[in-house]
Amino acid sequence: MPKVRSVFLSDIHLGTRACQADRLLDFLREYPAEQTYLIGDIIDFWAMSRSIHWSPAQNTVVQKLLRRARHGDRVVFIPGNHDEALRDYCGIVFGDVEVVDELIHETADGRRFLLIHGDVFDQVTRHHRWVAVLGDKAYDLLVRLNLLLSWGRRKLGLSGYWSLAGYAKRKVKTALNFIFDFEDSAIHHARERGLDGVICGHIHWATIREIDGLSYVNCGDWVDSCTAIVEHFDGRLELVAWGMRSMVPALSAPVVLHAEV
Repeated sequence: MPKVRSVFLSDIHLGTRACQADRLLDFLREYPAEQTYLIGDIIDFWAMSRSIHWSPAQNTVVQKLLRRARHGDRVVFIPGNHDEALRDYCGIVFGDVEVVDELIHETADGRRFLLIHGDVFDQVTRHHRWVAVLGDKAYDLLVRLNLLLSWGRRKLGLSGYWSLAGYAKRKVKTALNFIFDFEDSAIHHARERGLDGVICGHIHWATIREIDGLSYVNCGDWVDSCTAIVEHFDGRLELVAWGMRSMVPALSAPVVLHAEV
């Protein structure tokens, strides 16, 4: 497949059982890009402090991203809260991979987007870290339960991947957005800086939509939804949901669905 101009990925959570590394590898093979932006929580140091699960596929993900950088494609890593230890190295280049705290990306059609993980817009993460850590442990429990459910689905001959954690998240998304106003905070920040929008991650909820005249774009994750944002050479942004048979949340922008074979 021809290259796209840019690929935006977030919340891969390498080092955990939840990471859908095999699906991510398939996506990366299908979408070579001139620019690859890794927008936080790529490595889950929080989870790895409890236990480490590093599969061969996860190792291959790292190798493939490094190979992109070695071959001259731009690869930028913006740390998130789960890999915040790497924020100490912002401004440094490792193996041709740039590490930055945030970045202004200009699309091919001239729009300027703030690239940032997004935990700065999350009031829980910023001011109530113990709640965030507790939530992370609860999420880890849901992931472990999901492994049992996946085993059961395979035994029953049910195809596709279904996420218990994703289902629970969809049920509470409206309440969480109302309480913490994550998306509105992100757009407000972009407006204050005179930008056209923001591309972020953090909340594991992929979308492309307009909010008060600006573009709010979230990459989603490679735990539940297996989603990414791609930029075409005309500047058009598109949300890709990879390897999922079930429908992703309703969006105001086109979505490319790829089912497993």
